[in-house]
Amino acid sequence: MQTTRISSDTHETVLRVEDAAAGLIGFIAIHSTARGPAAGGLRMRPYGSEDEALEDVLRLSRGMTLKNAAADLPLGGGKAVILGDPAEKTDAQLRAFARAIEGLAGRYWTAEDMGMSPADMAVIRGETRYVAGLDEGAHASGDPSPVTARGVFYAMRVAAEQRWGSPVLEGRRVAIQGLGHVGWHLAKLVRAAGAELVVSDRDAERAAWAVTSFGAEVVTPDEILSVPCDILAPCAIGGVLTVESAAKVQAEIVCGAANNQLADDAAGDALWARGILYVPDYVANGGGIVNVATEILGLADRRRFVSDKLAALREMTARILARAETEGVSPHRVADEVVAERLVRQDSAA
Repeated sequence: MQTTRISSDTHETVLRVEDAAAGLIGFIAIHSTARGPAAGGLRMRPYGSEDEALEDVLRLSRGMTLKNAAADLPLGGGKAVILGDPAEKTDAQLRAFARAIEGLAGRYWTAEDMGMSPADMAVIRGETRYVAGLDEGAHASGDPSPVTARGVFYAMRVAAEQRWGSPVLEGRRVAIQGLGHVGWHLAKLVRAAGAELVVSDRDAERAAWAVTSFGAEVVTPDEILSVPCDILAPCAIGGVLTVESAAKVQAEIVCGAANNQLADDAAGDALWARGILYVPDYVANGGGIVNVATEILGLADRRRFVSDKLAALREMTARILARAETEGVSPHRVADEVVAERLVRQDSAA
């Protein structure tokens, strides 16, 4: 296995990991350890190039710094990616990548993300102790997806109260882009709350199953961002909200589980200019890392910790949206300021 350090002005450590025998190429990015060891999931995608994968891991790891700070966790931000089709992943690839994580000696903890499962985390655990999201063990936290979905659902209700004066979602039309682990759990929660569902997924069978399970309307992936609805929930890949796509959104609220939903600040400003309330993704989707943190931190009272942190994230969401309205700026800019203040306080305390 070959591990190559990549120079970065924005991150503490960036590594390219290659193991030719295992057919592995991937990256690990540690954005910040100011609050504690960097934590963030491992994702596997058929990236179009190494440059695309590197760009993704850099953006995602920075997002984890913000997410962990927003949740007030004693963790920094990091992320890892493997290039390849998740359907073709091998244990040899996972074990080789795990050895690279072990080589960081605890500066980075990994967990499940897109293209990964608790079973994959168990394979990784065979080579490194710095992994969470396991199904078995003294403090095993399991699949974080249900907790992530619950946090997004709570954030939707907060946004609904801000926009319509009531958190009730019954009768509202919610469009979900992506029915992966989190998107599917979110669909269940939204439907149970009495909302109508319109969904899209690149897996036609999964989309069809949503029709059977939830009575959902299915549209194509190209249509979902512009479908008429009350709430749009991006739950697939990041960067889907650009200035161009923001101009086509026909929702009053955008609140989803995907990381880095905004391609850039201008996209968030474009939504705000159109009167669309955007819930900052790293606040809405913090439930997953909160769940994983119980394992990293070795907490015994996991349920209490998760419940308290989700409540705190709900309160933070409400404060951010209220401040955005008062100051007349996009919530994503308010969230960045709030988290930056928290990071500055942490640096000062250190």
